[in-house]
Amino acid sequence: MPRPTVHSTPFGSVQGTPTRLWTLDSGTGVQADVITYGASLHRLDVPDTTGTTASVVRSLATLDDYTAKHPYFGAIVGRYANRIAHGRFTLDGTEHHIPANDRGHALHGGPDGFHTRIWDATPEHTDDSVSVRLTLHSPDGDMGFPGALDSTVTYTLDTAGTLAIDYTCATDRPTVVNLTNHAYFDLAGHGDVLGHSLEVDADTYLPVDGEGIPLGPQDEVRGTPFDLTTPRVLGERLGHDDEQLRGAGGFDHSWVLRDSGGVLRRAARLTAPDSARVMEVWTTEPGIQVYTANQVDGSFTDATGRRHERHGSVCLETQHLPDSPNRPELPSTVLRPGDNAHSRTELRFPHLRSQRPSHLASLR
Repeated sequence: MPRPTVHSTPFGSVQGTPTRLWTLDSGTGVQADVITYGASLHRLDVPDTTGTTASVVRSLATLDDYTAKHPYFGAIVGRYANRIAHGRFTLDGTEHHIPANDRGHALHGGPDGFHTRIWDATPEHTDDSVSVRLTLHSPDGDMGFPGALDSTVTYTLDTAGTLAIDYTCATDRPTVVNLTNHAYFDLAGHGDVLGHSLEVDADTYLPVDGEGIPLGPQDEVRGTPFDLTTPRVLGERLGHDDEQLRGAGGFDHSWVLRDSGGVLRRAARLTAPDSARVMEVWTTEPGIQVYTANQVDGSFTDATGRRHERHGSVCLETQHLPDSPNRPELPSTVLRPGDNAHSRTELRFPHLRSQRPSHLASLR
């Protein structure tokens, strides 16, 4: 039986602090590369139904590209993924201010969020999986957030080809926390995802204003371009004449997932145009932000020189809902001392099942 492996290599340094690239190899065809800068998913190589392997996530070429301003390619974002309106929230009677970095609002934890930090990394392994556990200490007052926060993000790749991301956080003062991974997915490598089909297991979504802030309660997706309850081709959905799509330039919205009781269940299914690769996203989170790379403009390239273009990829960010600290009707993101915030997201590739040798057929 093939055995998974984990190892690391240098990936350059930031102001004298070294970073490393950790490679998780399933031993069965799937391989993930994670860099300690931003705890970023740098590559995720997955075979298609013919056995041809390619990365299904978009990446940048060098560490210098990651340390420059970019739209969060593959990064872990926090302390608070998505937007906090006007960079303000009140917790236990005290107002806190987060630096605004997106049209007057705080996005993904502010300009110096977790995507700009070098995380500590430790490898782990079992007989059928390998992991890299990344940890980060964020001091009290970091980017305006109260409380010292200790975060652990663990990437685990198993012999079935499933990549799991576990998030755990603890604090010494009441705070808010909402972490996610900001990978840009392209299952085909064709240069856009307009031919991909997407299904999202949600009956409602949050309409937003022109600055990405929820307008109010969730709306039914039925009868709108946001109805992804069955597989829909992204190009067809984005082609609708719809005020929400015009304002965002495509999808940049949160869907409210069914059965949001903290259990692991499917959130989305993305299928390449020829069905050669299929990816399912499973999560314990209450929502998923779908972003169709509307503001990506060709300024960024990968190691092959390929430019990342508008609608060239899609983000499927499992998370709590935007501006939750200011909206008591939404699931709470408050974390208090003595409690742990924990969530899990899995990227599964069901098209690989028919390719597995018989001795792996029982693996999920």
